[in-house]
Amino acid sequence: MNLRKRSGLRAEVSTSSLNDIMFFLLLFFLIISTLVNPSVIKINLPSSKKSQTMNKQSITVDVSKDLRYFVNNVSVPVDKLENVLDRESKRLNQGTIILRLDKALSIQDLVDLMTIGYKLNLKMVLSTQPKN
Repeated sequence: MNLRKRSGLRAEVSTSSLNDIMFFLLLFFLIISTLVNPSVIKINLPSSKKSQTMNKQSITVDVSKDLRYFVNNVSVPVDKLENVLDRESKRLNQGTIILRLDKALSIQDLVDLMTIGYKLNLKMVLSTQPKN
């Protein structure tokens, strides 16, 4: 009987490329997570039973609960809001204005915005979130 030890061949798994793969996956998920929620303005929308989505060109007007106004995610002072809305609506050729007001605001704040839209002869839509 030949009981000699065989040569020292051992199976190995090379993990040097695993670091590159993990880095690319991390980078991919970081980029995707920033695109998931493009609106960074914290607004608690009122809820509704039915909802409808819009695919037209539109202008968004966000109003936070501390009465800060944003037109297309750009902060706008209250006294210049009418001029900015007029300029944006002319640029889009009468696009729809989507109003996103925090539900803690009063009805008077909504009426003030709708009055500006009525003066400029604009179509306005109130954005809500669906009831769960």
